[in-house]
Amino acid sequence: MDFNYHSQRFSSQRQVIMGKRGAVATSQPLAAGAGLRMLQMGGNAFDAALATAAALTVVEPTSNGLGGDCFALFSHGGEIKGLNASGWLPRSYPRDLLQEKMDSEEKLGPYGWEGVTVPGQLAGWKYIKENLAELDWTELLGPAVEFARDGFPVSPVVAYHWERAVEKYAKNLEGEKRKHFYDCFTEQGEPPSAGEIWRNQDQAETLKKLAERGVEDFYQGEIADRILTYAERSGGYLAEEDLEEYYPEPVNPLQIDYRGHKIYELPPNGQGLIALQTLKIISAWRYHDFYDPEENHLTVEALKQSFADGKKYIGDPQKMKTSPERLLEDDYIEKRRGMIGEKALTPEPAEIDRSGTVYLAVADDRGNSISFIQSNFTGFGSGIIIPKTGIALHNRGHNFVPDSESSNQPVPGKKPYHTIIPGFYRSDDGRFEGPFGVMGGFMQPQGHVQVMHNMIDYEMNPQEALDAPRWRWQKNKKLLLEPGYSASFARSLSRRGHEVEISWQRGGFGRGQIVLADLEKKSIFGASEPRADGQVAIH
Repeated sequence: MDFNYHSQRFSSQRQVIMGKRGAVATSQPLAAGAGLRMLQMGGNAFDAALATAAALTVVEPTSNGLGGDCFALFSHGGEIKGLNASGWLPRSYPRDLLQEKMDSEEKLGPYGWEGVTVPGQLAGWKYIKENLAELDWTELLGPAVEFARDGFPVSPVVAYHWERAVEKYAKNLEGEKRKHFYDCFTEQGEPPSAGEIWRNQDQAETLKKLAERGVEDFYQGEIADRILTYAERSGGYLAEEDLEEYYPEPVNPLQIDYRGHKIYELPPNGQGLIALQTLKIISAWRYHDFYDPEENHLTVEALKQSFADGKKYIGDPQKMKTSPERLLEDDYIEKRRGMIGEKALTPEPAEIDRSGTVYLAVADDRGNSISFIQSNFTGFGSGIIIPKTGIALHNRGHNFVPDSESSNQPVPGKKPYHTIIPGFYRSDDGRFEGPFGVMGGFMQPQGHVQVMHNMIDYEMNPQEALDAPRWRWQKNKKLLLEPGYSASFARSLSRRGHEVEISWQRGGFGRGQIVLADLEKKSIFGASEPRADGQVAIH
């Protein structure tokens, strides 16, 4: 495969950004610049990824923080490996509360301690630092400390989501929890506006301590003590054993061959399996026209089949009711493909929502690259802020389902179904390889499928593939279209039974990044889409 670096099948005004030594793509230019600094200092792609990830916790707190989870796919020494740094439901979680939720068919609440699982993100950083990176913590966390201490201008998309998040958390947090949230993320109850310089001295001090002592302080040090003390005082379920015994898990990625190209995703408890299953289903059909309603109908229906399987089977990998590999076997894929007809079907997955996630892609000229994603799940997460630390705890437990037939029912010590997924790509001729990702809750596998579909079937270069309009299957037969599709396209899908709606909802169609190495020309190129404030920083 050879990417034409100019417009081909889809007319896009923007083209890929190219460099020689390395590239960092993410949703915030300041964070991309932090990663670039590591490359300029002689660090590798993994150093750049850690500096970028740390900076993102400061400059985009509406999507991630120090108290979330992370996942990674990375290429090192010619091998592609994965990392699962997601946490479990606290082991001392009250079983009577869980039984009450199951009986009433209610999910664990997204606000307060109810949905907080063990944060795995910093342990994931530690694994990458100790096994892959080269610089020390003071260098890696330095830019993030500077942004938090000295301030940074809030970008427009972040300001938009910050304002709406404050309204939401104000309605759903009470008393001390609400006060700590306001103290950390507002100025006298008001969120920052676009362009306003924002500082977070508490987070700056926490990052400085992590740089000096190592991020293990989050699990077995002063910071851990602060987390546990506040949990005990305010009705939380996190216990000392949860933090001390937590460890990230190195994993082997799932892989499929799609028209000769290799697509990699992490195995469950993430939902990358949904993207792979969808691509395998549609691999039997040929695609020629991006705006053809019939071609899009088939992809939507394939995705719905995969989401139905995801809802039933994806969960903690130790407790799944079937193996991920079984859902990718040819006979099972053929069975799923055979269920797709000319009219829209109604499978039974959960409604597709939006959530807060950041993604970054990095490659260097040493053959290293990493696809990395971290999240607090919904916005600022649970709204639980550890006092005087700037740490917002995520609410990933909200994604458990109160269904005894699902692999994803809540149990103490169990990991929930996770929405955040990094992707990795290798071209059919082995010339191009690198990380890709699309943020946005349950939109993520939909974004992965559409971006790979655009590059491989519709011959778009990575920037075009990201810029192209997207659809989002919502639930049942409801299909949201991004502006950019024609009225006749929408009417044609409606005739096939889809309940079509043009959506102007900001942030509802994901936010993606791609970085690929051209192994023949020894160059690196990246793409960052306009749905975020993102940028590709090159070296």
